[in-house]
Parts: sequence; C-alpha cells; structure tokens
Amino acid sequence: MNLVYKHEKSLFIITAVLSALLWLVLIGATFGIALVYILLGYLFFLFAHSAFISHLKGSGVKISQEQYPDLHERLVKSCAKVDLKVIPEAYLLRTDFFNALATRFLGKNFIVLFTDVVDALEDRPGAIDFYIGHELGHIHRKHLVWNGFIIPGSIFPIIGTALRRAEEYTCDRYGAACCQSEDDIKAAIAAIAAGDTRWKSINIDAYLKQIAFTNGFWMSFNELTGDYPWLTKRMAAAIAFSKGEEVKHPRRHLFAWILSIFIPRLGAGAGGGVVSLMMTVAIIGILAAVAIPQYNDFKQKARHISAYTEAQVVQQKVTDYVLEKNEWPESLQALGYESDSIEDATNDYSISIYENGMVAAHVGTDAAGEPQYIVIEPSVEEGKLDWQCYGDNVVEKHLPANCK
Repeated sequence: MNLVYKHEKSLFIITAVLSALLWLVLIGATFGIALVYILLGYLFFLFAHSAFISHLKGSGVKISQEQYPDLHERLVKSCAKVDLKVIPEAYLLRTDFFNALATRFLGKNFIVLFTDVVDALEDRPGAIDFYIGHELGHIHRKHLVWNGFIIPGSIFPIIGTALRRAEEYTCDRYGAACCQSEDDIKAAIAAIAAGDTRWKSINIDAYLKQIAFTNGFWMSFNELTGDYPWLTKRMAAAIAFSKGEEVKHPRRHLFAWILSIFIPRLGAGAGGGVVSLMMTVAIIGILAAVAIPQYNDFKQKARHISAYTEAQVVQQKVTDYVLEKNEWPESLQALGYESDSIEDATNDYSISIYENGMVAAHVGTDAAGEPQYIVIEPSVEEGKLDWQCYGDNVVEKHLPANCK
C-alpha cells in the first residue's frame, strides 16, 4: 500500500534543491556569518519550543499502559500498521484546539491528542486512529526532521504551499490506513468540520458536494496560497484511498494559478504564517546587514582596480619618457594626452602626474572630507627606475593587491 501522496516526493526534491542552493548562496554571500545567525535562530527556537514541551510533560497526561491503556493500545497498533519502529511519546492535553499534532524536540518525537477530540469521538473510538495515524505520518515521513532545512525553498510561491498540502494528503492516507472502516474516516474529518457534537448529524453526501464550489477564483486562490487543502477535498481523498480508488477534484481557476505565482508562502495555521514571515524578514535582514556592505566593498575595490589599471598605463608612458629624454614629464600633456588629467566619470576617479614623475589616482574622499589617492611613485637607484604602489588615506581592503 503506497501511503505517499502522488506529488509529495517530487515537490520535496524541488524544494530541497532550492533550499540547498539558497543556503549556499546565503552562507557564501555573508562569508559564513549567516551560520552564526542560523545557530542563534536555532537556539531561540529551542528555548521557545522547550516551553511547550515542558508544559506538555508537566501538565499533560502521558498515554501509557498504566494511563489510558486503550489509547496506548491504539497508538501501538497504528505504529505497527505504518511500520514505525520507535513508538513516540504520546500525551493527552486540554486545549481550545480541536485537532492533534506531532512535534519533535532534541531528536525525540511526540504526539499530542487534544481532549476535545477524544471526548467528541468517545462513541467512535476508531476515528481516533485517524488522528493518531495522521500524526504518525508526519513522523514516519520525517516531515519534522526536514522542516528547518527546507524553509528557504518552501517560501517560493506555488511550490512551498503545494508541498505542505501534499504532506497533509499523505498523512491523511496514514490516518486512513490506521482506521478500521470508512465510517471512522468520515467521523474523524467531520468532527474537525462540524465540531464535537454536530459531527454526528452531518450529512456526508451533502458535505462532499461542496467540493464542486472549490473551482472558483477565490476558493482556488486561497487554497493555492494556503498550507492546507479544503477539508471537503481531504475527506473525499481519504475515503477514495480507503477504497483503493483515485479521486478527481475540480480544476482550479486559471487566473488563480497566475496570481499565485506572485504570492510567496507565508504559512498558515498554528502561527505558521508568523514563523515563515519572521524567517523571511530574518534572511532579508542578514542580507541587508552583511551581504550588501560586502557588495559595496566589492564595488569599491573594483573601482580602485580600474583606477590602478589606468594609472599603470600612465606609469609605462612615464617610464618610456624617462628612458628616452632622461627627465621627468611635467604633465600628462607631455606624454601625449589632451589634458593634464584623465577623468573617468563612470568609475569616479581622476589621474594626474605630480612632481618627479609620481602618478596618482584621486579615488574619492573619506568621512572627514580628506582626499584619497592610489599612488604609483618612482624611485631611481644606481640608474635603475623602480616603482612602488601604495594607498594614501584609502581603506586597505579596497586597495589592489599590488598596492598593499
């Protein structure tokens, strides 16, 4: 039985490759400084997440053979059905959320069942298997392990949200595989849709007919830019999977596809949007604080190299002039130039000849308004003409290699 939704693997590969490239670019552009920010971000997440895990262990009820053995037995059987070797710790927790979740902390997996779900499905305990199986799917497919790495790639429009929806469809298949019957699947998803008591009276056929309305622009757009498929589609897909059939959903609106290309994934549900937005802002902040100054340094050095290269041309003409006439040229005009300075407006420098054949390129001013020069100065020893390049009031890292 193939529990993986048809598009999940290909979407994961695309997202992982994009993420790897983006991580390399980010680390390379910041000369490794981004690693420090990544480590700090991980430590921040670790401490923040530890608060939830501590609350879970300190206030939740651990599901075991001694505590809620019926739920523990369902957990063990579900792990066996999906071939999960290590049984995760499971807790029952009172919250205002009607769902379940899987999480990971320091290499250990956890499953949390919320009491509202367990209470609502007291008369249909088989439906709880769907929730357990769904969360086991996240663990078995290692969604929790890879989440951090694929953050950069998952921000991409279309791809990031499509992967998240594919993961949900996959985990619904895990849930369906753990259920005893099709009615358990219907009850589990109906409880999410209609609440803890009204789910018992929901008209499943009428509910599934709502899928026909999901092909409009607004429905299509909000699903394409969201992390979760519509519950109506999830129910239909899970039921079809349990029957060994393929479900065919309505085609999404074309214009919704086009517009979605321009909407990056910002996440959805349980603070996902906030976390994704924070990560996006953090990455942009790192680039702005580190990469942009590095780029400016690169531009400055390139400009100085251009000035030095042009000054070398003048240097060679000075050398030729001295060897021919045995005297220093008094100006650039003596070397055949039309004026006494070479001006380069594009790279913002000027080159002139000074006393005793010295060639200097004026490359700007410092913060105090003092001029900055790249100087090529000649010297004569035992009749031999020699040249030395150095910077006058120029930041050393901006100088060409031969002038340091």
